[in-house]
Amino acid sequence: MDRKRFLTRSLQAAAGVALAPAVLRASGSTPGGLQFSQAPLPYPYEALEPHIDTLTMQIHYGRHHAAYVKNANEALTAEAVPATTAEQLFGTIGGVSTKLRNNAGGAWNHDLFWSSMAPGKGADPTGTVGDAINGAFGSFGKFKEVFAEAAMKRFGSGWAWLVVHEGHLAIGSTPNQDNPLMDLSELKGRPLLGLDVWEHAYYLKYQNKRNEYVAAWWNLVNWDAVAGRMG
Repeated sequence: MDRKRFLTRSLQAAAGVALAPAVLRASGSTPGGLQFSQAPLPYPYEALEPHIDTLTMQIHYGRHHAAYVKNANEALTAEAVPATTAEQLFGTIGGVSTKLRNNAGGAWNHDLFWSSMAPGKGADPTGTVGDAINGAFGSFGKFKEVFAEAAMKRFGSGWAWLVVHEGHLAIGSTPNQDNPLMDLSELKGRPLLGLDVWEHAYYLKYQNKRNEYVAAWWNLVNWDAVAGRMG
């Protein structure tokens, strides 16, 4: 059996007949009171077709993201982390376990990822966002080129990001489930837009063709959400 068929069957079996609930809340609490919850998906699983397929959305949100939330909350409780916000946690992430770092990043990153997409979006940004991108990169086309390069050059699993840092827009990438808010991240800034380039985000539809996934993703970008994060 080839890899795609094996992975598809395995993931279908893992998905089962029922997916995780839309919102997960862990029992117990940390000294600082921080617990992650999984924000409800802002659209149906099939809404991003044909660019992101329904089965991938079901497994990605209902299994992968749900597991990050569950595992992050377990680690927060076990390690008695005093942080009260995700930002505080990420600012000292170098002092916690790998389990907490990976899963807290995964929980937070995915909430941003889902809200960065919407059906019927993908037009060139206008207004404040369009002006800021044109000013920083020269044109929207150049911005897309630089962002796609960051996504394609991230070896293995990780994320590509658009951030604002010290008043300027910047593009970069992080490995695994790291993000630019983390003290260990080489890329610093407040995330405005993030693209998941883990293989599970695209393999069922695109196999190893990450470039096709990245190109298709532009049809879904919700620039209104990006504008809201810019403030």
